[in-house]
Amino acid sequence: MKKITLPLSAEETAALHAGDSVLLSGEIYTARDCAHKRIFQLLDEGNPLPFPLKDAFIYYAGPCPAPAGKACGSCGPTTSARMNSFAPRLLDGGLGGMIGKGEMNEETRLALTRNRRVYFAAIGGAGATYGNAVLSSECVAFPDLLSEAVYRFEVKDFPLVVAIDSYGESIYRK
Repeated sequence: MKKITLPLSAEETAALHAGDSVLLSGEIYTARDCAHKRIFQLLDEGNPLPFPLKDAFIYYAGPCPAPAGKACGSCGPTTSARMNSFAPRLLDGGLGGMIGKGEMNEETRLALTRNRRVYFAAIGGAGATYGNAVLSSECVAFPDLLSEAVYRFEVKDFPLVVAIDSYGESIYRK
């Protein structure tokens, strides 16, 4: 299992291949459907985003409230296919990659390849494991969306699988 820390360099990204298991550490942002719609509204209006897009990773998840003594409650991945209409534009705008559950479409796969980026798959049903890997959590945008707001997480040893690598290889095609 490879240990990697964000942000990823071009060389580190190129060394990742579909099917590789990784333990990810660093800063990631959560965003689901509603947050993506608001992010696109900001982009369309020419307004700044609430987080830096360049080299950032978005985790398609909505965290549960944190229990006492924890940074985050359970935080399992949501279905990534629901973000297919958003991912290519964000990748073309500098997004470092995404984390989610399940296959993404051909347009997203091509955008990952074009931009030399990576999509990681998280394990459905492992929300407690992911919540325990969150060291700190801060809402950075759209607090009215509650669990669908954008949160900045600092994570350590977040277990993932490379689902689509920067060469366009996909675990869903193998």
